[in-house]
Amino acid sequence: MFLHRFHLNLRCKEVRRDLANPYELHSTLCRAFSEPDRKCPQGEFLWRLEPETDSNGCPRILVQSRSLPDWSRIGIQGWFSQVPDPAIDLSSRLKLDSLQTGQKFRFRLRANPCVSRQGKRLGLFQLEEQEAWIERKGREQHGFALPQLTSFGLEQSVPEHIDVRVSQEQMLRGSRRDGSNISVFSVLYDGILTVIDPVQFRLTLLGGGKRECDKEINMGVGHGRAMGLGLLSVVPVP
Repeated sequence: MFLHRFHLNLRCKEVRRDLANPYELHSTLCRAFSEPDRKCPQGEFLWRLEPETDSNGCPRILVQSRSLPDWSRIGIQGWFSQVPDPAIDLSSRLKLDSLQTGQKFRFRLRANPCVSRQGKRLGLFQLEEQEAWIERKGREQHGFALPQLTSFGLEQSVPEHIDVRVSQEQMLRGSRRDGSNISVFSVLYDGILTVIDPVQFRLTLLGGGKRECDKEINMGVGHGRAMGLGLLSVVPVP
């Protein structure tokens, strides 16, 4: 698994087009991971538009992929503000083959907190619901837990919220090539997680594995991967 970081050139009209339509940005990135006459393999990569920019205001993109890309296939002159940084081998950097229960990582995740009702996905707009969503996803599906914030009363302590920062609530809007529109609610999560199931956590980061029920596991958390959601990026806490 590889991590790539680069900035986009706002002077390029194709960059402005892609930033206005996340689905189009995903399609542009797909070119780097497939031959011109072939469809990009499903689950090949995840990406995220970061809130940080460089000193010139150029937006930063994070991409995590199973294979190394060929950035020249994007074929848009001036799309990058500068040559992308060398890829980081995440398996080696994070020592994913020797994960331990109780290990802590700083994490960031832009995701679509939602519930399914009557066949439709509905975004969760209340902070308590958004916190409960990431806590449930972590414990039940992805092998990690989040710390609790506790308020202290006269007689006993009562858990109130998990210790996670939720910001940048926004509705992402895009359009497919067939003209149909996409709307996905998203938030940005930042915090510290604790590994409670090393096998599940490793599969969440790498994908491509199977659980005991033989269900294929994809990279990422939640829905909306083609809109730049689901990339769980982590850094070890000493």
